[in-house]
Amino acid sequence: MTTETKAIIFDFGGVLIRWDPRNLYAQYFPGQPQAMEEFLKEIDFMAWNAQQDKGRPFAEGVALHIQRHPQYADLIKAYYENWKESITGEIDGTVELLRALKKKGYPLYGLSNWSAETFPVIRHEFDFLNLLDDIVISGDINLIKPEPEIFEFFLEKIDTPAAQCLFIDDSAANIAAAQSIGFDTVHFKSPEQLKMELETRRLL
Repeated sequence: MTTETKAIIFDFGGVLIRWDPRNLYAQYFPGQPQAMEEFLKEIDFMAWNAQQDKGRPFAEGVALHIQRHPQYADLIKAYYENWKESITGEIDGTVELLRALKKKGYPLYGLSNWSAETFPVIRHEFDFLNLLDDIVISGDINLIKPEPEIFEFFLEKIDTPAAQCLFIDDSAANIAAAQSIGFDTVHFKSPEQLKMELETRRLL
C-alpha cells in the first residue's frame, strides 16, 4: 500500500485544529458540565451545525433553530456571534506529522466539514494550511461528510483513485464512508496513534 499512496487527506476539526463547541459554551454553564451536555443534546447541536457546514447561511440556521427552541435563543445566537471561541489552536503533534510528510514530498490535502462563511475568517491563523496542495470545504460545495458524494467530488478534483488515497478523520461515520468507496483510512485518536499508522505504512 505504501508505495501506492499518492495523496494524504486530513480532516481539520479534531485532527489538525482543536474545535469543540464546549470550549465556548462552558462559560455559559459555569461549574455545570452536565447541564451544558443536556443543552447540546436537547438542541441537537451537531446536527444543526452540520447544516451550516453543508452551506446553509448561519443567519438562516440561527433563526430556524430559535423557532424550534425559543427558550435557548440567547445560547443559540451565542455560537453564531462567538464561534471563534470554540477553536483553541492547532493540534501540535498532528501538525508536526503534516510538516514531516510535506518534507517527504507527499501530496497533501484537506477535506473538512466547515461553514463557507466561517472558514475564511480563521484560515490565515493556521499557517500550516499553506502546506496543503488543495482544500475542499463542505460549505463551498453544499456536500458534507459522510455523504459519498463529497468523497467522489474530492477524488475527481484531485484526479486520484481512492485506493491510492489515505484519509485521516476523527469521525467513525466519515471513516466508514471513505472505506466503502475504497480509501485507505486512519480513524484518528491522537497524534501518537497517527504516527504509528504512518510508520506502519512506511510513509514516514
